[in-house]
Amino acid sequence: MRVNLKFTTKGQSAIENFNNDELIEIFTRYLNTLVKHYAVNVSVPVDMNQDIRAEGILKVLLENVNCDINIFFRELERDIKVPLKKRLDKAGKLDNVFKIDIIK
Repeated sequence: MRVNLKFTTKGQSAIENFNNDELIEIFTRYLNTLVKHYAVNVSVPVDMNQDIRAEGILKVLLENVNCDINIFFRELERDIKVPLKKRLDKAGKLDNVFKIDIIK
């Protein structure tokens, strides 16, 4: 299963402060931490995510899904705010980072 994480306007502003490799590394690290608590295998393919900032979408592949995907990604969104906020200007507030679009 593929899930597209479509960045909101605020999320797009936050990811503008990172290069593509940094975004893949950050999301992969946080996803790998979450899979320790959820029954799902997750990967962030580099070949499918060549220009995350321009597209405004991060593509994630899921296998062996035995959990609530919405809860999984809600927790990811909460966790991922930490590194994204660090590079956002002090006045910037980060509410919703992305919306999920499930593609089977």
